[in-house]
Amino acid sequence: MRQVLVLGAGLVTRPHVRYLLDVPDFEVTVASRTVSKAESLIDGHPRGRAMALNVTDEAELEDLIRQADLAVSMLPYVYHPTVAKLCVKHGKQMVTTSYVKDEMRALDKPAKNAGVILMNEIGVDPGIDHMSAIKVIHQVEEGGGRIASFMSWTGGLPAPDANDNPLGYKFSWSPKGVLLAGRNPARFQRHGEIVEIPGVELFDNYWPVTVNGLGELEGYPNRDSMPYAETYNIHPTDWMFRGTLRYPGWCATLKKLADMGCFEEVPLASPEQQAPRTCREFTAGLLDVHPGTDLPQFLAERWGMCHDSKPITDMAWLGLFSDEPLPAGKETPIDVMTELMLSKMVYQPGERDMIVMQHEFVAEYPDRKEAITATMIDYGIPHGDTSMARTVGLPAAIAARMILHGEFGDLTGVHVPVIPEIYEPVLAELAELGISLTEKIKVLDS
Repeated sequence: MRQVLVLGAGLVTRPHVRYLLDVPDFEVTVASRTVSKAESLIDGHPRGRAMALNVTDEAELEDLIRQADLAVSMLPYVYHPTVAKLCVKHGKQMVTTSYVKDEMRALDKPAKNAGVILMNEIGVDPGIDHMSAIKVIHQVEEGGGRIASFMSWTGGLPAPDANDNPLGYKFSWSPKGVLLAGRNPARFQRHGEIVEIPGVELFDNYWPVTVNGLGELEGYPNRDSMPYAETYNIHPTDWMFRGTLRYPGWCATLKKLADMGCFEEVPLASPEQQAPRTCREFTAGLLDVHPGTDLPQFLAERWGMCHDSKPITDMAWLGLFSDEPLPAGKETPIDVMTELMLSKMVYQPGERDMIVMQHEFVAEYPDRKEAITATMIDYGIPHGDTSMARTVGLPAAIAARMILHGEFGDLTGVHVPVIPEIYEPVLAELAELGISLTEKIKVLDS
């Protein structure tokens, strides 16, 4: 029996674990800070084991990795390098869905020397986005063409039937992670020119995006797009862009919340100040005004908009002007906002989430130009797994199975899924599980 260690038992882990438990020659250990979460994932399966783990106890973590054949890190990204180093030390394989950062990249040669693969970026974004994009890119190149323009969009959203709150969003992964992502700077290529967007201006830079089969959403840049030109080995002369999708109105509201300081990680109170007790006091403190101020009117005058404009009514809906007690034990603005949003923006039983992904290419051939779109709209299962959990967890599980069954040949070192040996079989199995992109081609006037 092959021993698989899954580290973490968060929101996206269940379909990953259940897939692994369905592999007849796998025994799966799920280790989590909260053992009850791990137990719920195992659900009494005879080849599963749940256990508590304090991931900061490196000796305990090392002992678990030593006993495994492969470790899957579903932990926060800061722990991935530690897990990877221990896997290399003990000659164990590793899978994670997170971005490759410098500390992980530096392990490429040690991993090759140890004869192990450290598979990264094999979730949905990053993951399915890479695999589906590079598949089209390689098809174009094999046909004698080149990619002149590349735009890629991904968003995790409520399905239209579950889109029932003013912000058009519900949390299917780390709530704080969603808000922190809104502070990232962005860099991309537009019409051949490099554009750099400071984090404070991220939500000022958005535009409508028409998704085939769904309609109009709103998109904004996702971090630094330029390294992906190297990852995909393309040299677009027009666009090189990766973006995030939301329902219309999200960016305008998030921009104002960010401007107010709602996503800062600074203490709410100093020794000379009393901590706010109510949501109104919290908001007034951020604005440096008296709590008795008419906050909607104050903001309308400050921002030059009507008091019933969407950003202000969205804040009212979140409770930021109310006298409700502030969430207990929260010491920074972003932690307060996380709790306020979680109290109102969660999926109810039976509601579906949705992953939307769309790549837009312009391919140039000697005799023609083509616009190629590849689109995925994947829905969660009512009373079952979310689309976010399936599209993150299943690619990683498929990769883990293929690694342990020797289906990736003699690949070793740090990898992301952009070579045919990896992406072709993973995409094929995902399609069998109902997760795939639909491609459309339109010949353009030269």
